[in-house]
Amino acid sequence: MSSTPSGEAVILVGRKPTMNYVLATTLPLTEGKKVVLKARGRAISKAVDVVEVVRRRFVKDAVIENVNIGTEEGRVGNDGRPRNVSIIEITLSLPKKK
Repeated sequence: MSSTPSGEAVILVGRKPTMNYVLATTLPLTEGKKVVLKARGRAISKAVDVVEVVRRRFVKDAVIENVNIGTEEGRVGNDGRPRNVSIIEITLSLPKKK
């Protein structure tokens, strides 16, 4: 997990178990920070699972603020040829208190 100058926590979703990312998402979210989950390729489904587990079980008032999807050209595999890889960024936050 890293943090941006704007106070957002950025979590790169990869091969670790889903609950590791759930914990990494829940902690900064409860501190009032925005959390951005980023995933590429096969990890996209895990990122969506993380968001749903956080919203349904741990931080019930968390809201999905933004979802960005796209494609980037990357080098995947042993041959090193360029291939298109799908990406997703999901931003979670808590609603503003009045």
